[in-house]
Amino acid sequence: MHEVMLALLRSFKTLGRGRVWLLLLGPAAVALVVWIGLALFFLETLIGSLIEQPPLTWLAGWGALWLAKFAAVLGGWLLVLAAAFVTAMLLAALFVMPLLLEHVAAADYPELARLGKDSLAAAAWNSISAVLLFIVGWLLTLPLWLIPGFALLLPILWMAWLTRRTFAYDALTLHASDEEWRALRRQHGFPLLLLGVILALLTHIPVIGLLTPTLAALAYTHYCLEALRRWRQGAVVTAGRQPLTEKEAT
Repeated sequence: MHEVMLALLRSFKTLGRGRVWLLLLGPAAVALVVWIGLALFFLETLIGSLIEQPPLTWLAGWGALWLAKFAAVLGGWLLVLAAAFVTAMLLAALFVMPLLLEHVAAADYPELARLGKDSLAAAAWNSISAVLLFIVGWLLTLPLWLIPGFALLLPILWMAWLTRRTFAYDALTLHASDEEWRALRRQHGFPLLLLGVILALLTHIPVIGLLTPTLAALAYTHYCLEALRRWRQGAVVTAGRQPLTEKEAT
């Protein structure tokens, strides 16, 4: 938990640098304009399509037509917001993340050697595959939204997973070797997901929610580079230890 809070605090401190705000606002603005524009034309069609699908047809058949319509409207807007979030996530991962990583690494972690691979294709595939899995998982779990509380819980968990899957890899691909990446993923699996949950909760805050994808890129950059720095420092300390002599051991 300490590492998560440290990453968030450093992220907000980094926002004090004026240049970062240009990167922060770009994906949110583009995604918002695109998807609100599309919603004006296709939202009614989307809602009508949802209400014709089970389990909403079951509700209508049981006489709860008002509940089916409400669920369809809620589902339609949630899908639009999710699409905007995913669009901003892709834009942040593909175009903003490399610039943020370069800026933060040079300013805050200059001692970290780059032992990874600078592969745009690998980073792009990681982001696109994560989004595809996110969409499939979102659609498959839509019926669970009828269970009380799940309509709030599932979107947060899915966004947390998508955020972790996208930015944890991108933050380390340039600096960490394959061995270091596997070790850090095992050691920090839960904190990385917890960071995603916190950022997913921020998506529900007006204005700040629109900036969450780029803020996530910044937070995961700080978390992962700090984790890598500590990992290497631990490796150096371990490698520097000499075995005890028989006399010292006694």
